[in-house]
Amino acid sequence: MKCYKCEKAEFAKRKVEFTQFGISLGKFDALVCPICEETVFEGKISKQIEEQAKKAGIWGLARRTSIGTSGSSLDVKVPKAIAEVLKLKKGQEVIIEPTAKNKIEITVV
Repeated sequence: MKCYKCEKAEFAKRKVEFTQFGISLGKFDALVCPICEETVFEGKISKQIEEQAKKAGIWGLARRTSIGTSGSSLDVKVPKAIAEVLKLKKGQEVIIEPTAKNKIEITVV
């Protein structure tokens, strides 16, 4: 099957390490373009990855939260599930920076 992204090469089967939130879920069979490195997992493999993520406690971590206030500053409430995975503690220092017009990144120091 030809790569649909670069359209320059045929996909090749390879074992690829899958990492989510910096946690390795293992190596899985994938189709990888040798030119642009586009990686595709077939449906049954995606299910295996999902199961590994659930076992690791990191499946479905995306959450809605709200902006609050603390004195004259705004604060972002970090949901408990995310705080537990990242091992965040009250008072811990982080760096917060914009990465796009509507996106921020928080890095634990």
